[in-house]
Amino acid sequence: MCGIVGAIANRDIVPVLVEGLRRLEYRGYDSAGVAVVNGTGHLKRVRTVGKVQRLQDAIDASPTHGNLGIAHTRWATHGVPSERNAHPHISADGLALVHNGIIENHDELRAELEAKGYSFTSETDTEVIAHRIHQHLGVHGDLFKAVRATVAELEGAYALAVVSESDPERIILAREGCPVVIGLGDGENFVASDVSALLPVTRSFMFLEEGDVAEVRRASVRVLDRDGNSAVREVRQSELSADAADKGPYAHFMLKEIYEQPRAIADTLQERVAHGRLLEAAFGPAAMAVFGKVEHVHIVACGTSYHAGCVTRYLIEQIAGVPCVVEIASEYRYRQPVVPKNSLFVTISQSGETADTLAALRLAKAGGYLSSLAICNVPESSLVRESELVMLTRAGPEIGVASTKAFTTQLTALSLLVIALARHHGARPEAEHTLVSRLIELPGIMEKTLALDPVIRELAKRFADKHHALFLGRGTMHPIAMEGALKLKEISYIHAEAYAAGELKHGPLALVDEDMPVVVVAPNTDLLEKLKSNMMEVRARGGELIVFADPDAGIEPSEGVTVITMPRHVSYLQAAVVYTLPLQLLSYHVAILRGTDVDQPRNLAKSVTVE
Repeated sequence: MCGIVGAIANRDIVPVLVEGLRRLEYRGYDSAGVAVVNGTGHLKRVRTVGKVQRLQDAIDASPTHGNLGIAHTRWATHGVPSERNAHPHISADGLALVHNGIIENHDELRAELEAKGYSFTSETDTEVIAHRIHQHLGVHGDLFKAVRATVAELEGAYALAVVSESDPERIILAREGCPVVIGLGDGENFVASDVSALLPVTRSFMFLEEGDVAEVRRASVRVLDRDGNSAVREVRQSELSADAADKGPYAHFMLKEIYEQPRAIADTLQERVAHGRLLEAAFGPAAMAVFGKVEHVHIVACGTSYHAGCVTRYLIEQIAGVPCVVEIASEYRYRQPVVPKNSLFVTISQSGETADTLAALRLAKAGGYLSSLAICNVPESSLVRESELVMLTRAGPEIGVASTKAFTTQLTALSLLVIALARHHGARPEAEHTLVSRLIELPGIMEKTLALDPVIRELAKRFADKHHALFLGRGTMHPIAMEGALKLKEISYIHAEAYAAGELKHGPLALVDEDMPVVVVAPNTDLLEKLKSNMMEVRARGGELIVFADPDAGIEPSEGVTVITMPRHVSYLQAAVVYTLPLQLLSYHVAILRGTDVDQPRNLAKSVTVE
């Protein structure tokens, strides 16, 4: 993995390939490369370790042009980051490919190929695919047939784009478990792992489905499904703008996306609520019939999305009175869940291509659930296409690897689910009106919260030389503390832990000393007095408290206690979103002081499309 771009046209496509890679940089990567069938009819490959700019510099130093080519940014899975392991990979006779995913049976395939005389120059599983296609090409005499024969032997996940200098009129694609799209132009066509890579050249896209193999020519596209039957895939028009991935006046995408959150939440609510009521059809035409039968909710997600699910468990049970469990997708996949009657299966994912979450959805379809609901930010994603009910979050493109606006829009969309379930479980209309009103108020409260940025920037200086931090919260603030700790560790590389504050005396107090700041999220809720007791436990051990508190919480600054005053009268439904913002800003400013790569932190990728 991580990013694929390809093009076939009557013009030089090298600038298209490089710009496409730039637009995929947010996904995280360690090397980049292109392979182009140039004007002499031969394949030229350029690969570099590091950023796309280094690839551009290498191309400038040794210019190449061509009408057919593929490109890739790699995030290492098999083999260290190096030029020899970078994509594209080449077999004999000018056959090249790029690959996202993981091939699980690559060792046995490599042994077979070595026995047949193929030599390997990399440590990757991808090079195995290139040689296998070349082997089948010698048997079938046709690149399309050779790719089909090869993918039938592969075990694992892949998105492939294959070209050959002996067949310069087409790109061959294949998909299993990893996304790949075709961008349609006028006398030219493109391929990519994400529509954002191609927005400067087209707005029309065709999305391959699992098991598809496709042939892309300048003026045509042919698709065969898993069974070898001709397949028609719907052409969709993307609503994303070509400049959606620009930083604008902000120093980093993450900061831009933090400040975009009030608008993103307003967009997520738009056309979903009106006159104090939820418009239930926003979840899909079958939503009303499904929600009326729901007796249990099972939420499955990964990472930040898992934290959104954990918040939602509290809301669903307290507001709607429906039992709810939340689970990490990679754990759900490998156990045998007992599914209560009339259970709604909910998946949450920014990209809609998260491998573990997708696999969980596919397993759940055979598990006896009432229905499936996807909370997702990408309308063209696999998760959306394969779920029965959908709520799109409308966050827009999120480029920073550390999720910000995707998380808060997920919380907003999930709050709409809470309201829908409450409606069907006895909530009175006036209660629904109050809940909807609280959501509509959110963007304004968030703007006030973002005004704390200068205070938090100054606060960040106290974390810059720290190696550890502890985050505490109770109720819905416990998963918000988890999210705050995750953000700090993701982009500043400070080790951060999060605990339910009531668990302090069960172990975490052993960590507390004057060198470990303790961050507390303290809205004015029924658990506030309990939380104050936990804070006293920290101070009694010499710990420094950083408290984000409601002005009516009665928490005053003192020696060892810093209080950042949050907006007044934040409701139970609003608190998770509002108290997330200062934790995002804190993590951002600490990372800036520590000089880390905020948008592309080490070892991480934006879209985790492999297990």
